[in-house]
Amino acid sequence: MIILGLTGSIGMGKTTAANNFKSLGVPTHDADAAVHSLLVKGGDAVAEIEKTFPGVVHNGAVDRQRLGAIVFDDDVALHRLESILHPQVARHKHRFLAHAARAGARVVVLDVPLLFETGGEKNCDGVVTVSAPAFVQTARVLARPGMTQEKLKAILARQMPDAEKRRRADFIVPTGLGRVENLRAIRKILSSVRYWRGRHWPPFPARPRIHRNPSPWAV
Repeated sequence: MIILGLTGSIGMGKTTAANNFKSLGVPTHDADAAVHSLLVKGGDAVAEIEKTFPGVVHNGAVDRQRLGAIVFDDDVALHRLESILHPQVARHKHRFLAHAARAGARVVVLDVPLLFETGGEKNCDGVVTVSAPAFVQTARVLARPGMTQEKLKAILARQMPDAEKRRRADFIVPTGLGRVENLRAIRKILSSVRYWRGRHWPPFPARPRIHRNPSPWAV
């Protein structure tokens, strides 16, 4: 089974790309959705987060705005939160991969915003980076409720620069040209990987990852 990592900085159009993979029948694991499921009422992370950050749970669910305000500009607090969430998201992902493999999936996608920042690309057979011009990215993000230039600047400071993500990617999907072009690019990627041999599922001992496209190219 081939595992593709899908990533891109905030406002680059990753959600549209993920939806296009899904529309083509590719099982897709959404790391953000997995986190959300851990924070809702009955979520597996609620009790530990309340213990670590007293007062952030309301009516049995984590108040994400309140929690975000605590960790947004505090690296120590953010690390404590990540130490709670990351192992649980990893288990959620493992269950997804096992289920997809049992269902006979040939290709799956791991939708992870901070794929490179967390080293997640090491567990993928290839990486797809979505990218758009900076002015398009800025316009998209500032259109979100409550977003400001200062918040955007702080978020981007925690993310790997787009140019570096593009450099490390096996495939680049340019966004901003419309859904049809996005879908065409993703079809081209799936055509390119159809003869690849998956190297990460079933899990194997760690081995160096080799880029199949030495010079990443835009499709």
